[in-house]
Amino acid sequence: MTLVQLRHLIALADQASFSKAAQAAHISQPALSRSIRALEDELSLPLVDRVGRRVELTVHGRDTLERARQIVFDADELRARGQRVKAQAAGSLRIGMGSGPGAMLMTALLHKVCTGHAGLRLDITRSGTELLVQSLRAKALDGLVVDARSLKPAPDLRAEFVHEMRGAFLVRRGHPLARRRRALPFEALRAHPIASTPLSDEVARLLVERYGPQAHPEACVTLRCDELSSLVELARSSDAVLLAIRAAAPDLVELKLTPPLDATARFGLVTLARRTESPALELVRSLMRQRLRG
Repeated sequence: MTLVQLRHLIALADQASFSKAAQAAHISQPALSRSIRALEDELSLPLVDRVGRRVELTVHGRDTLERARQIVFDADELRARGQRVKAQAAGSLRIGMGSGPGAMLMTALLHKVCTGHAGLRLDITRSGTELLVQSLRAKALDGLVVDARSLKPAPDLRAEFVHEMRGAFLVRRGHPLARRRRALPFEALRAHPIASTPLSDEVARLLVERYGPQAHPEACVTLRCDELSSLVELARSSDAVLLAIRAAAPDLVELKLTPPLDATARFGLVTLARRTESPALELVRSLMRQRLRG
């Protein structure tokens, strides 16, 4: 039994036709038929049935196909791991970041690679979690740094969420709300524009639980943007109230509300389960440990 034979079986299952499978595998149809027949002889099991012009897998064929896909996947990953390790010194890292992690990590990661890993090619993608996950599954990205609350759990994703960061309502120094000495009711915030990145359903539920329906993002957020850095600059130069992770803008003033917000973001690294990691992802983990605190 060879990997080539298993790949031929996979192609046949995917195409349901010897001629189409042979074309996909870049071999002649007789050669594909001999390969499948040799696999059947070695396993002493019938793997395919011909139904008219179509080909269907037998019960044994379907079981063999499942195992074949896993064996081929593991073999490809072993090969990819060897290539990555060989090219580690002058390799590449393609990382996706959500708005919050991007504001905390992007510039620092660029600087770290520029000053200490000049042979590494770095490509950072900023987008919403759903689009980033699509790119990860397409293997266009090596990993993601996102907020757990925006990620839908799935068996093909491996998530390491270990960094919690506190959220807050933030304003510039000298803002009318910053002059209030007592804790503010949520209604006081609505006298000013409220800005945030897109918020998860979990955050929306927390806001409604704390402050009522008026605090739902669809009701209170008037300025929404994927780029947290742009919203921070807006808060610094206007009377906008920013809802964001506290550490993203340490120069802004945190408003005290009644009841307290008591919200956190859980940032972490997401990769494809069973896929061999890029060695350069350790740079991201190290940077996360250094900067994602608070």
